[in-house]
Amino acid sequence: MYLIVFYDIKTGKRSPKVLKYLRRQLIWVQNSVFEGEVTELQYKQIKDALGEIISKEKDSVIIYSFASMQYSKRTVIGIEKNTTDGFI
Repeated sequence: MYLIVFYDIKTGKRSPKVLKYLRRQLIWVQNSVFEGEVTELQYKQIKDALGEIISKEKDSVIIYSFASMQYSKRTVIGIEKNTTDGFI
């Protein structure tokens, strides 16, 4: 399964925690955006961990999940912050 994760965290200690956690799990591609291949179990673990880190009343995390990236096309316009060519 392939994930793309976006987050918007209000100020405070939660934003660095989310960033640090996601950097261990996925590939950082842009400010507050991560992507990568995971198993079903890893997907559940990521959702559960993020649910514990964020404030559900103040913060937002959006996760897009795809069964496969086989038929996808990724286009970057401008600066690519972190290449994922070897991963997609």
